[in-house]
Amino acid sequence: MRDGIINVNKPAGWTSQDVCAKLRHVLHIKKIGHTGTLDPMATGVLPVCVGKATRIIEYYDRDTKSYHAAMKLGTTTDTLDITGEVLETADYTEVDEKAVTEAFKAYKGHVMQIPPKYSALKIGGRRAYDLAREGKTFEIKPREIIILDNSVSRLDLENGEIEFDVTCSKGTYIRTICDDIGRELGCGAVMTALTRTASGFFRIEESYTIDEIIEAGDLIQKMIIPADITLEKLGKIALNNNRITAFINGNSSWSNGFRVTAPSSFDNIYRVYGNGEFLGVAAVENGSLVPKKVII
Repeated sequence: MRDGIINVNKPAGWTSQDVCAKLRHVLHIKKIGHTGTLDPMATGVLPVCVGKATRIIEYYDRDTKSYHAAMKLGTTTDTLDITGEVLETADYTEVDEKAVTEAFKAYKGHVMQIPPKYSALKIGGRRAYDLAREGKTFEIKPREIIILDNSVSRLDLENGEIEFDVTCSKGTYIRTICDDIGRELGCGAVMTALTRTASGFFRIEESYTIDEIIEAGDLIQKMIIPADITLEKLGKIALNNNRITAFINGNSSWSNGFRVTAPSSFDNIYRVYGNGEFLGVAAVENGSLVPKKVII
């Protein structure tokens, strides 16, 4: 089984860890990990790293995400989605198309967002959802996220239903967007469905369902994407032949031992190649090439 990433289309009702557990069983390999959690009710793109590719999961952290979501006006729950306990209901008949358009238009750029209490965030070393389930009182501070774009794709005000697409930075909670929009409209709202359509390099059109992966047999090798191809934000560096062994052994190289062949947009972190083979990831620090992850 070669190392790399499988673009999984996560089914509803599965946790991200459920997907990893299934792939460990199917692929007969222990080293498997996903690059970003999806809530159980969500579907869509879940990149899963296989083998040595698990060592570079951290470099997917800043990938931009895109989602298609549905929300229902007039209801507020403790989880901010339709699975939670209803806290309040309200009339939404006064909401019009102009108000919805303006609310989404304002929800762009740099936004201070408060994550849900039912989330995987750690508060004092414990997951927020565990504290919430125990009835503990705790505070989650607002944090800045970036909404690059959003658009309403379906609006049914008679039934209080809105569908929208959003492209955003890491750490954005789509449930919170629904709740924030509902508050802005004065009637509350909950998320009723969510599909991640893209995550960095990965697109839903090129993803595989669990059933497709199970049925692939030996052809599953073709589903595994080489890790270096997917690290779009990292630049590229070519090592001189006499520095390849040094890199593999974790040793740094001066500037005369390598050349940058593509710029980096990720803190001077680069994919490193020797004789055309992907060797790992390194940083350029004070003119030197410093190995970070050797995965050959």
